[in-house]
Amino acid sequence: MPGKIHSAEKILAGLKGFRDHLQEGEQPLLVTPAIWDASDEHGSTACDLVLTNQRLCGYYYVRFPRERLFLDTLALSAIATVSLRKKSFDTLFHEILVSDGQRNVYIRTSRSKSEALYQALRRASETSRPVGESLLLPEQGEEATQESHHTPVYDRQEIRRPFESSPLAITLLFAGGMVLEIAGAFLWIATKSSAAGLPLCFAGLLAVFFAFMVRRQEMR
Repeated sequence: MPGKIHSAEKILAGLKGFRDHLQEGEQPLLVTPAIWDASDEHGSTACDLVLTNQRLCGYYYVRFPRERLFLDTLALSAIATVSLRKKSFDTLFHEILVSDGQRNVYIRTSRSKSEALYQALRRASETSRPVGESLLLPEQGEEATQESHHTPVYDRQEIRRPFESSPLAITLLFAGGMVLEIAGAFLWIATKSSAAGLPLCFAGLLAVFFAFMVRRQEMR
């Protein structure tokens, strides 16, 4: 117990102001940098991902240059689905989808920390459940009297994307377009002929335009 208390206090010491938002009996278990995306007005938010014995929280608090607080939470007892999503086109991050059936939260963190977070979330959400929750529905009558645990569904997904819509392809398309524009402008100046440089400039402009369009479509 002393080790757990010390760990919780150490986490709270590094999270300015988070202690003020704790619920009764709540203690932090794990904290890691992450990107929290609840697909709401906040969009994607870089913050601290805080796992407690009661909630999963996205949190940051800053005072300078102006005071700002971000706190978004999911109760562990309400979590229905936890999915570790490994994207073949993303070499830096893994994504964890956490859902309570009504709301989805996407958490992106480093590949090295995603597995530890996934396992810690699984342990914490399972131990936060009541010992037995009734599955009895009104229309089932007296025959369905058994009680069972409501535990989240855990899975792992391998997500693959065609190369042409991957971040690398978008970057190459954008960089190639910029090179074509510069080459076209240089050729135009060197030859003093628009017929020589204009086609390259136009091709480069199209490449940059399509790179932006694909990127915008992927962000939706």
